[in-house]
Amino acid sequence: MKKIFKRRYFACYMLVSVLLIVLASPSCKKAESNIQVVSTDQTKPGPVTNVKVENLNGAARLTYTLPNEKNLLYVLARYNINDTRTRETKASYYTDTIIVDGFARAKEYTVTLYAVSRANVMSDPVTVTVNPATPNYLYINSNLTITPDFGGANFFGFNPNKVPVAVHVITFNSATNKYDEQEPTYLTGDTINVSALGFPAAPQKFGVFVTDRFGNISDTVFKTLTPLFEVALDKKKFSTFHLPTDSPIGYGWEFKFFFDDNLGDPGWHTTSNPLKIGTIALGVTAKISRVRLYNRLSDIYGYQNTRQFTIWGSLKDNPADYSAWPAATTPVGTVLGDWVNMGNFVYPNPPSGLPPGNANAADIAYGAAGVDFKMPNTAPKAKFIRFQCTQTWAGLDYVNAKEITLFGDPTQ
Repeated sequence: MKKIFKRRYFACYMLVSVLLIVLASPSCKKAESNIQVVSTDQTKPGPVTNVKVENLNGAARLTYTLPNEKNLLYVLARYNINDTRTRETKASYYTDTIIVDGFARAKEYTVTLYAVSRANVMSDPVTVTVNPATPNYLYINSNLTITPDFGGANFFGFNPNKVPVAVHVITFNSATNKYDEQEPTYLTGDTINVSALGFPAAPQKFGVFVTDRFGNISDTVFKTLTPLFEVALDKKKFSTFHLPTDSPIGYGWEFKFFFDDNLGDPGWHTTSNPLKIGTIALGVTAKISRVRLYNRLSDIYGYQNTRQFTIWGSLKDNPADYSAWPAATTPVGTVLGDWVNMGNFVYPNPPSGLPPGNANAADIAYGAAGVDFKMPNTAPKAKFIRFQCTQTWAGLDYVNAKEITLFGDPTQ
């Protein structure tokens, strides 16, 4: 015990000695750098010069020459983005470029640039004029195609610059004589594909507008159209269609409980099998428009619950199995014997933003209500479907699911 104490005492002594030597060293009194770490110099820095403008969608890229100042900290751009809001953007002294963005319209704006020292002293202002192209949120909104969808309307377009936007859909409520807004859809990808569903096949007024992260709001585009006929397919007509590659059943939770209109136990549970697949005879020929999936609420975003799945369809009267059925996801449109891949789907992460495997009360309520997945409009009609879980949340080789509901037009 004494030896351990002596070693620790000696180590502490050496550490303190080294620190004292370092602090006393002349080389540590002043950092050798062209840029001072701190400054009390109240001298006004010189302005940026040689400013060049590259106009972008709702933005502009400014390049410039920095002043030769040792205590320069950053360049500040100050500008109005609309009639009421001023925005500031900063760029460090490591770069000669600054992006000014958030402009509400395609027109001229004045941007004022300042060089700012480490003592927070600003240079004389330099003003430049920018003329941004059509902002992304306006471009997206004006180019959306609004078409009838099963049970509603579809809003399709492109977001070529992949900027964050929100698409807001409103629908006219004849009972209140007002428009109701559904939850906004937040997007960052290059494609806009949003639907408003749950309406009868009768004329309905729809509207759509787009907002961006700067608080800009587009005008609302209105259109009256008649949704395509859609109903929940009658599960009383469904039956299990046994095929050799269907997954073996575990714990007596047979596949028929996956479409029995009962959200309680039991559900469908397989034993270890990489395919995780079951087959339903619909009892009708239908154009399927969407799928509603109910995961098991226990570990709803984890364990054996479905995270990715594929719907396969067949129009044959007695479709044959396919012996070399793949366990991994295949491209939509893949044909395996009598079966075609009608759509691949991914169960969303918890809406709260919690990591997978975690869920709060709102996340569980969201899943308990069932999650809808829109079938591609190109999907063919079907008399039989195969539900294949291609990935569970925990990557397991068995799956447990509560219920599936299919929507579409059984009259086609």
